[in-house]
Parts: sequence; structure tokens; C-alpha cells
Amino acid sequence: MDLWAEWCVPCRTLGPILEKVVDETGGTVELAKVDVDANPQISQAFQVQSIPAVFALRDGKIVDSFVGAQPETAVREFVERLAPGASVVDQLIDAGDEASLREALAHDATNEQAAVALGDLLRQSDRWDEAEAVLTPFAHVLAAKTVLARLHLQRSGVPLDGDLDLTLEHLLEQTSSDPSAKKSLLEILDALGPDDPRYVSYRRRLASRLY
Repeated sequence: MDLWAEWCVPCRTLGPILEKVVDETGGTVELAKVDVDANPQISQAFQVQSIPAVFALRDGKIVDSFVGAQPETAVREFVERLAPGASVVDQLIDAGDEASLREALAHDATNEQAAVALGDLLRQSDRWDEAEAVLTPFAHVLAAKTVLARLHLQRSGVPLDGDLDLTLEHLLEQTSSDPSAKKSLLEILDALGPDDPRYVSYRRRLASRLY
């Protein structure tokens, strides 16, 4: 329930955001807008002292609320706590195709999971520049860093299949005398990702050699 008034400037900012985010739930969450000037008894019942005031109700009871204009990300989090099942963004990520992943990022440009999934999809189809553009803002995220490392290896013509252990051993042997060997070794390990047991074991062996 959105308690607002025509004269309230923050209300005019929040209203369209609320409507957009609630519409995205496909009817699992409903929005009721109440003009406090036309319905003072409702304002009194909710003990509203400032507007906009938003109350989430379930089974006739208040389960959440906030006061004042909020950014879309905060409103989305508020509404998603009420919506049963996966959010619209989650559903788009689960779909996994390029169009759905791009739409997920259009809804939430900060979603790491959607960015990594889209970047990897583009990488696998050799659309490297597009993949890099999607992933670079998330380079601090380990999953994105893994995909970026794989992309860079592809560009360098280094395959991740075949006898990688032999390559890793060779690079490890060269690290003491060749700084570029260390860089190549770390890049391959980043591309393998932390789920690969070699990621940890070779990093430990590298550290013991260097330090």
C-alpha cells in the first residue's frame, strides 16, 4: 500500500518506480495507492507522519514498510521479499539464453550472476569484445575473473583442454627465472577457477617457490 498525496514531490518520484517493480511480479504482489488527503482515516489508522509511506501487508497484517522515496534497487529488494518464488530477474537468469540474460541486466545492471552468465555465453560463441565489455565492470568478482581469464587465453590461442598438467609443471619450473612464466601460470589457474583442485595446489606450490 502506497500512501501518497498530489502535492508530495517525493511521492511522484516513488510512485512510478513502485508501479514498475510490482508489475514485474506478474500479479504475485498487488499495489494499492491511497491518497491521504482523500482518505485521512486510513492515514490515521496506519499512524502515518510522513509520506510517501509504503506498507506491505499479508493476511491483513503489516509485514514490512518504509518511508520516503527510495532508489529502484531498494524498492525491488523490498518487493522481492514479498513475492513468492523466484524474482523476475532470477527467472530470466534461469532461462539462460542471451535475450533473457540481457533483459535481466536491463532490470538490474548490478546483477553479477546475469553478467557472468552472459559474458560466458558470448565467450563461448567467440564474441570476445562483447563478452569483455559485459564482464569488465565485474572483474573484481571471482566468477567474472575466471571467465575473463579464459577469454584472454582464447585470444592468445592457449587451449584449456589437453595435458594442462604438463604445461603447469613447465611454467612452475620457469617461474624463478622468467617473470612471464608466473604471469602465464596465474592466468591459466584463474581460467581454471577455484573449483578445479589445481587452482589451490599450484598456487601453494608457486608461493613456496617464490617466498
